[in-house]
Amino acid sequence: MKKIFIIIPLFLGGFLFSQKKPVKKPVKKTAITQKLNYHDEFKKISDEIMVNGMAYNNLGELTKGIGPRFSATPGYIKAVEWAERKLKEIGVEMIWRQEAKVPVWIRGRESLQIKAGNGDWKNIRMLSFGNSEGTGGKDLTGEIILISTTSELNAMSIGQLKDKVVFVNLPMDPKIINTSDSYLIAAKSKLISPSVIAKTGAKALIIRSLTTANDDTPHAKMIYYEPDDKVKIPALTIGARSADELENLLKKQKVTAKINMTAESKGETINPNIIAEIPGKKDSKVIVLGAQLDCWDFGEGAIDDGTGVAQCIEVLRTFKALGIENNHTIRVVLYANSENGGQGREMYAAYVKKKEEKHVFALGTDAGGYSPRGFSLDMSPQRRRQIFEWKNYFLPYGVYDFDQTDAIQDISPLKKLDIPLAELVVDTQRYFDYHHSVEDTFDKVNKRELLLGAVAMTQMIFIIDNNW
Repeated sequence: MKKIFIIIPLFLGGFLFSQKKPVKKPVKKTAITQKLNYHDEFKKISDEIMVNGMAYNNLGELTKGIGPRFSATPGYIKAVEWAERKLKEIGVEMIWRQEAKVPVWIRGRESLQIKAGNGDWKNIRMLSFGNSEGTGGKDLTGEIILISTTSELNAMSIGQLKDKVVFVNLPMDPKIINTSDSYLIAAKSKLISPSVIAKTGAKALIIRSLTTANDDTPHAKMIYYEPDDKVKIPALTIGARSADELENLLKKQKVTAKINMTAESKGETINPNIIAEIPGKKDSKVIVLGAQLDCWDFGEGAIDDGTGVAQCIEVLRTFKALGIENNHTIRVVLYANSENGGQGREMYAAYVKKKEEKHVFALGTDAGGYSPRGFSLDMSPQRRRQIFEWKNYFLPYGVYDFDQTDAIQDISPLKKLDIPLAELVVDTQRYFDYHHSVEDTFDKVNKRELLLGAVAMTQMIFIIDNNW
């Protein structure tokens, strides 16, 4: 789902592409003269998906049948094979792999213990940051120092944090109703940057998980170290309840942490994006839908982003089932390495640029399969106004919000190519209860909500295809 991306160069010399795209049959250009009744067409799409939709069943197969599908693991390759099989089953003929270099990061064993004063060690649930350095399997101990604000950090004199374990208890702001905005604001704080904290002389970083849940489940976060970091300190996250208990404990007495992490990076390997499309009958211009195929190494990745994968496949299934003859090519990209690198999305953008492919529109879905509320439109004012004119077609399906302007997940690199972007907007009030945690499981997804999201996506693709 929502992430803060720091883009790093993938290659120093050229781009790596795995397989050549299959050769399309020549497109016979025909004039489009029929006038469509979009209320009727939208109803056909909705009826097909709500009665015959396969997205929920497919999500169950992906999450329960395969489970964790982290980059550079056998689980990801199983997910690739599963996706190819599902796309073939719905009658898509144009399917290919696009290889990208991805980091190999292994979590390994990890533990956190704390001790108040001269008391006994107490185990605390934790997760290493994705891409974090470990402790080499050795115990790292240090006094915990609480930092609550950037002004507190800046006020620290040289040496005050040397050899300390910095603890940041920074909750998502509950006053911000849009939980995605609250998450992004917290995630951008330099307080939760290992590179920033390391410059103070601290030897480890512990943060409160970025979650809306009031429980003790830790939620993962991905980080990069800065190229000029002289020391790469280990970083980890703990659940909200443990974070509050630790802060209260620190107000009363000295607390020591003991961290042991075997996390390590082991170079790079190759993982593919999966690309599938239905060629256009009018031209070869592309409308692309995107979702991430990978997920974290400890969970099923249902809301992040198995739901998006299932919805993208459902859009193609619906076009096939209804016999819709699309004018432009309708393409799905299931991205590799979204969680701990982003190489898949960068590879696809590089491919589009190199091939000089004309993309009409790009739609992303990465918000958990909850009830659809609208589309965030990151495009020119002229294009936005056109979509605003279609709002009444979407209103019967509970889709009304077209005012947001950020589409920041895996389709975002396409913005550099001046491609109009949109992102499915859903009700995210529960999303960050489960995001990047072991609680991100199939049972958290409601079938009807998931299918309604697929309905809205298919309707948007359909009306774009017939008007742009």
